[in-house]
Amino acid sequence: MERLKASDFPQEVLKLFDGYVHGMLDRREFIDGAAKYAVGGFTAAAMLEALRPNYALAQQVAKNDARIKTESVSYSSPLGSGTMKGYLARPANAKGKLPAIVVIHENRGMNPYTEDVVRRLAVAGYLAFSPDALTPLGGYPGEEEKALKLFATLDPVARLNDLVAGAYWVKDHAESNGRLGAVGFCFGGGICNIFATRMPELRASVPYYGAQPSAADIANIKAPLQIHYAGLDERINAGWPAFEKALKANNKQFEMHMYDKTNHGFHNDTTPRYDEAAAKLSWQRTLDFFAKHVRG
Repeated sequence: MERLKASDFPQEVLKLFDGYVHGMLDRREFIDGAAKYAVGGFTAAAMLEALRPNYALAQQVAKNDARIKTESVSYSSPLGSGTMKGYLARPANAKGKLPAIVVIHENRGMNPYTEDVVRRLAVAGYLAFSPDALTPLGGYPGEEEKALKLFATLDPVARLNDLVAGAYWVKDHAESNGRLGAVGFCFGGGICNIFATRMPELRASVPYYGAQPSAADIANIKAPLQIHYAGLDERINAGWPAFEKALKANNKQFEMHMYDKTNHGFHNDTTPRYDEAAAKLSWQRTLDFFAKHVRG
C-alpha cells in the first residue's frame, strides 16, 4: 500500500486531527467534523485511522544496531513521581565521556518514534536519553488513543519535575561530560522551551512546534535556541510573534526556521503529516546546532 501524505487529506481534516490529538476534540467530534470531507470509501473514520501512527514506518536505526548500545533505565525524581523510567542510548565504541542530549516526547509518552530519535542521536555520537512521563501510569501502553487519555490525567507539576529530573540525570551520568542539550517535539517542544528558562546549565535547546514559554520567564533563558515551526500550524504559530519580540527584547540567542506548507508533527515519520524534506533539513540543522553548542 502506498504511504499516504498530508496532501492526501483536506487541510481542514488535518486541523481537526490536530485538535483531536491535543485533546480539544473527542473522537465523535472529529468524526462529525470530518464527515463533510469524506469521499467514496474514505470515510471520516477511515481518515482518522489513516492519520494514526504506523510505527513500522518509523525505524531509521534498529534496536539491535551494532553501532549503538541501548537500555531501559530507572532514575529518581524526588520532586515528582519518585522512580521514573526512560530509554538510554550511546555509541557502542565510545572513547571517553560524551555530550548528552535529552529527548522529550510528544503528549503520548515514549513511543517507538521517540525511541528511534534517541537511537539516531546515539549514532551521531551522543549519550541520548528520553524520560517517559507516563511511567507513573505504567508507561506507553502501545495504543495512541489510550496513551493520549492517560497522558491527560498526569499532574502537570509532577510531570514537569519528572522530566527535569530526567534531564539532570543524563547530564550527571557517569558517561556524560556534563554538556547537555535538549530536543523535543509537540508537547516536548514546549518542555524544551521551559527547560531553557529553568536550567541555566543547558547548552542548547531545540523545540519542534512547541508551545512558547511564559513571557515573564524569557529573561531567564541562557541557552541558545533553535526553533522549528510548521508553516500550516496556526495553533502554535500564533504564539511566535510575541515570543520573538520577547527574545529580541532580552537579547537572547536564537534562530527560527519555518517550514512552508508543512503541518504540526512534520518530523514524526510514522504519520501522513510527515514531510520528508522538512524532516531531513530540520534534523540536519538540529545536529549542526548540537555540534556547535553542545559538543563544543
